[in-house]
Amino acid sequence: MNITIYRRITQALFILLVLLMPALDIFRYDTAAKELIIFGKVWGLGLSQGFYADHSITGALHVTLRFFFKAILPWLFILAIFPLLGFFTGRFFCGWFCPEGAFFELFDFLTVKIFGRRSLFSKKPNDPPGPATNRFPYIVAAILSIIIIPVIGGITLTGYLINPKTIWTQIINWEFTFGVKAGIIGVSIYILISSIIVRHALCKYVCAAGLMQMLFGWVSPVSIRIKTDTARLSSCTDCKGCERVCFMNVKPRLPKKDINCVNCGECIQACNKELGEGNGLFSFSRSNKLNMLPDKKYNNTVIDSVLIYKKPSLGGACLHEKAGD
Repeated sequence: MNITIYRRITQALFILLVLLMPALDIFRYDTAAKELIIFGKVWGLGLSQGFYADHSITGALHVTLRFFFKAILPWLFILAIFPLLGFFTGRFFCGWFCPEGAFFELFDFLTVKIFGRRSLFSKKPNDPPGPATNRFPYIVAAILSIIIIPVIGGITLTGYLINPKTIWTQIINWEFTFGVKAGIIGVSIYILISSIIVRHALCKYVCAAGLMQMLFGWVSPVSIRIKTDTARLSSCTDCKGCERVCFMNVKPRLPKKDINCVNCGECIQACNKELGEGNGLFSFSRSNKLNMLPDKKYNNTVIDSVLIYKKPSLGGACLHEKAGD
């Protein structure tokens, strides 16, 4: 099972959905007409003058119920989406669907191939091997990505507030109103800065949707987590492959699991590659129990909250991973 390929498919499909939603009138708000459009139809309260003309208790109740079911309840449902996702799937959405996360991973990949590190500013111990021997194709891909992705993102996201037909008409004629120009430029600059400079720091410290998934997933007894097979921990070869593939800088082998884990499953694939398919130490789980318990011994592997290491008397290679690193 190639988890990376499956993730790229789900990310691509979700990005396609985000691109098509305003263009196909699946979901958008038209600021000019002041109308919310859902699946091609204007979403309204359905309250005509006849409703307001009835001043009886029955009429007032009818208006109240209509307002609750057509205005309040739908928005409560929308606001509950990410807490519910977090409760049942943890940050699975972040690792498998989030368009921003996908773009951040793309720029991670390109900077590794060009500079030999994920970040533009410093190299970290868990960075993948790099740079590439021939960097020219990756430089070209990076330049095209810097130009194309922010512009397409700017046009698409502006289409959620301004009729996409209006936007494309102005682009074709090269005549822009202030709203269209400000929307495209503003969103493009945001995507450019976040993708090149901020990246996953935004996922950790800024993104409200990610924060809600993180908190609700952490307290949930049923959310998806990455589980470590502690009974087989002595099989670990200390290849650090699980750490190098983690773009969120999580160390899967540490006793206390990092709440920044987005359940991407890349550590599962890396461990299977090292130990053989099906023999890896990591897997998806819905257990709420800690993957590793402090001050316990598993197959001659000593695990505590400070160090993880194999007992030298067995000839095992010391890992010496500090929990605070």
